Amino acid sequence: MPEREDGAPVGGEAVEISTRTLVHGMVREDATVDAGELYAVANALGMSDQQVRLCVKRLVGEGSFSQEGRGRKALLRVTADAWLSFTPAVEFVRHAFRQDRGLAPWDGSWHLVAFAVPESARAARDSLRETILRLGGAPLQGGLYVSANAWEDLVEARARQLDVADGVTYVVSPHLRVGGESDPHALAASLWPLEEIAERHRRLVAVSRARLARLQGPGDLSRTERLTIEIELASEFTRAMDPDPLLPAELLPRPWPGAEARDVLARCWSHLLRRDDDASPTLLFRLYADVVREVVLP
Repeated sequence: MPEREDGAPVGGEAVEISTRTLVHGMVREDATVDAGELYAVANALGMSDQQVRLCVKRLVGEGSFSQEGRGRKALLRVTADAWLSFTPAVEFVRHAFRQDRGLAPWDGSWHLVAFAVPESARAARDSLRETILRLGGAPLQGGLYVSANAWEDLVEARARQLDVADGVTYVVSPHLRVGGESDPHALAASLWPLEEIAERHRRLVAVSRARLARLQGPGDLSRTERLTIEIELASEFTRAMDPDPLLPAELLPRPWPGAEARDVLARCWSHLLRRDDDASPTLLFRLYADVVREVVLP
C-alpha cells in the first residue's frame, strides 16, 4: 500500500494521521503517553520508529512534552502550559449530538458579532478572529461575523481573556439579508462551504463503517488494535468537525451526512466502551465516549 510523506497509508478507508496528531491522540487522562503503546500504534498505522522519534524530539523541543526514559520504555508528559490545547471542544460535540436528535431546534435567530480592535492589539484581534471562525462564524464583512447558534457567552469569554471585550458588539435578530438574499436556506448555502463539510462527513461515515465491521467481527481485538481504532476514529471525527459550523437541521440540505456519521461513530464507541477493560484509555476517547454515554446511549 502506498504511503503519504508522514508514513500513514492512503487508499481505501485508511485514515491520514500525522505523527504529531498520533502523539496528541495518545495522551491519556493523566496527561501522559506510554511510549511503548505509541510506537505500537504508530507501527500499526504504517509509521516507522524513526518518524516517531523525530516527532517526539520536536515536541519536547517545543516545550509541549517532557520525556522520562528513552525509546519504547519512555514516558511522555504534557507540560502544564500545553495542557489546555489537548482538551477538545466537548460541548461542541455534545451540541452536535443534541441537534441530531432534535433536542436543539433552531429558533430562527441569527447571532452576529462585530469587533473593532486597534492595531496595537493585533495579536489579540487575530486570536479573537480565530476563535470566532473556530466556533463556526461566517464573515459578512470586515470585523462582522454571523452564526445560527447562540455563541455570545463563548465569544465574550474569549474576548475577556484577551482583554478586548469592550471592542465587541453582539446582535441577535430574526432578520438577515446579505445583498438581496434573505432566505435562510440560501444564506446558509452561500455563507458556509456546505458541500465541502458534507464530503468530510461522508468520509467519516465510510471510515466508521469499516471500523464498526472490525469491532463487530469475531474474536477479540488486541489493545493495540483497539487503540489504533480509537485514534483513527478520533482523528477522522476531528477532521470532519473542525470546519463544521453545526448549523441547525432547519438550514441544512437533506439528507445531511453529519447525523449519519455521528450515529455510526457512536455505535463504534459503544463497542469500544464494552471492550475497554484496560487502564488509562486515551483522553480523546474518554471525553468523546462520555458524550456518547450522556446523549446517545440509553
